[in-house]
Amino acid sequence: MTSSRHRGRTPGAGSPTEEVDISEQQSAGDEIVTGSRVTGDTGASVRQARERISGHIVGRERELDLLLAAVAAGRDLLLEGPPGTSKSTLLRAVTEEWGIPLVFVEGNADLTPSRLIGHHNPARVLREDYTPENFEPGPLVQAMRAGGFLYVEEFNRAPEDTLNALLTAMAERRVTVPTAGTVDAQPTFRVVASMNPFDNVGTTRLPQSVRDRLCRLAIGYQDAEEERGITARRTGVGSGRLIADAVAVSRATREREDVAQGSSVRGAIDITLVAAQLAAMRDVELPAHDSVDPPRGLPEPYTTAVLDAMIVALSGRIQVDEVSGVTPESVIREIWADHFVLDPAAAEPG
Repeated sequence: MTSSRHRGRTPGAGSPTEEVDISEQQSAGDEIVTGSRVTGDTGASVRQARERISGHIVGRERELDLLLAAVAAGRDLLLEGPPGTSKSTLLRAVTEEWGIPLVFVEGNADLTPSRLIGHHNPARVLREDYTPENFEPGPLVQAMRAGGFLYVEEFNRAPEDTLNALLTAMAERRVTVPTAGTVDAQPTFRVVASMNPFDNVGTTRLPQSVRDRLCRLAIGYQDAEEERGITARRTGVGSGRLIADAVAVSRATREREDVAQGSSVRGAIDITLVAAQLAAMRDVELPAHDSVDPPRGLPEPYTTAVLDAMIVALSGRIQVDEVSGVTPESVIREIWADHFVLDPAAAEPG
């Protein structure tokens, strides 16, 4: 890697050369990974980037290693895992470290090929006819020109013809736009997609031609200790007992047979924030001790505040099994009782 300045041209009839200077988006002295692959000294640069990035993320060492290895090797990538498992957090940390754009796009039925690639401004076309100047680039072209990561969330919700539109960009690193010319991707351009493997409603099966061009990284939930660390960092709440309780009850939603989709760590974050606010409003003191053991002898006003916060934070997040006949609220109350009443009683000596 000899230079962090890259020039890209978008040819077209009479169109001027367009230059993209990625070095302007970087911090002074930092390097970014360029080219289709990195080796040698650049490998040391990736190791240094990993060390800096890991300081901003709780856990995820293995996932960060694999993500960095894939994109530094010039590969496009599919991140597969349930919501709230740090997929976008990892990507944002990587692109911020390397000083390149992260272009978000949501996969849904409205994401047509023209919305992904771009379109000509209709009003200007009426006045000027089709010209390169009245072409308005979509997120794919924006990412290619700027050498950024195109991040397609809910990848398996995008229409198949839109997914096929990505094939040329991934295989040849260029797309051709009628009457606007050919767009060549900067060396740092990557396609990164994400999808929830447990969600089958409104999704489509990815064509094998698309899967064949993507590396895949499965990302699961963090362990309890990491989720407590994330919740503490995201909320700033000083009660370790509240954070431990919030993480425990949110994780419990993933273990029930009558719940099809449990809560991510975002549920624990919201429980913590809402319960802390309720406690302040009701003049309830939060437990000061930081034990993660089964809670014993906690004041009823505190446990009631946690229950109310759970109902607000979790009832819209969890998806109950339709054939179970239960409601989210009834499941939440059972989880609360298990955590604050049954489990502590079972843990008592004798």
